[in-house]
Amino acid sequence: MTTTVRTPAELEAAERAVAIGTFDGVHRGHRATIEAAKATGLRSTVVTFDPHPRRVLGYDVELVSTLPRRIELIGDIGPDELLVLEFTPELSRLEPEEFVRAVLEPLGTRVVVAAESFRFGQGRRGDVELLRRLGLDVQVVPQVEGVSSSRVRELLRAGDIVGAAALLGRPPELEGVVVAGDQRGGTLGFPTANVAVEPGLLVPAHGIYAGSALGRRAAASIGVNPHYGGSERRIEAFLLDYEGDLYGQHLRLELWQRLRDERAFASEAELVRQIAADVEATKQAVRPS
Repeated sequence: MTTTVRTPAELEAAERAVAIGTFDGVHRGHRATIEAAKATGLRSTVVTFDPHPRRVLGYDVELVSTLPRRIELIGDIGPDELLVLEFTPELSRLEPEEFVRAVLEPLGTRVVVAAESFRFGQGRRGDVELLRRLGLDVQVVPQVEGVSSSRVRELLRAGDIVGAAALLGRPPELEGVVVAGDQRGGTLGFPTANVAVEPGLLVPAHGIYAGSALGRRAAASIGVNPHYGGSERRIEAFLLDYEGDLYGQHLRLELWQRLRDERAFASEAELVRQIAADVEATKQAVRPS
């Protein structure tokens, strides 16, 4: 089981192989880096940051996964330890040499596992060559071609769920608390859970999706519900073969496939027929791997 801590002082003294990064989404490239740290035979330690460094530096970034989910996904890979460092303005201003002294040396870092493009410290002036000059062994992990958190975000914004899943190594997800909605779904025969997603989490392109939640297939709508003249984005999921009250519960929604655009219909009867077709398509959808 992976031990998760918030400061280096919480970890016992040991020689460590350290993988450093934000690891947003924990995609296939991140997995390769963490697996390489495990393979060294040293105590494998992942160092990640919260909040996202780009946010602290004044840039906007939508996250592929929440911090609790990131911690869970990294734990599934199985490093010995996970250090979640608070990324502060003060930390961002550390020179690369200062970062090594403040973070890596207290960990007992012997090996740093990173991509060739890895940068750290104020102005991103630190690189793998600097780490070597400071006496650390650096194991460079080849980048998995075409795989990056930025590319995952691009695909999700375009609604390319299958493409994003191929980079992540699993279906993309949305999660949040189920809140009260307009309650139209129940009157139409398809009661939905209205999910208030975690703030800052990337939401894919508007449309109708097939996926799953709570171990059941789910047809999901992301958008403004144009048939009823909506203007506020909603994320609503109809869980097939589910009966029960989900209000107030945390729901994780896997997305498997984008079925169609959202649109208005000529009548409510036509809308109901289309929802029924979406449900049938959800029954036939295949979970991307």
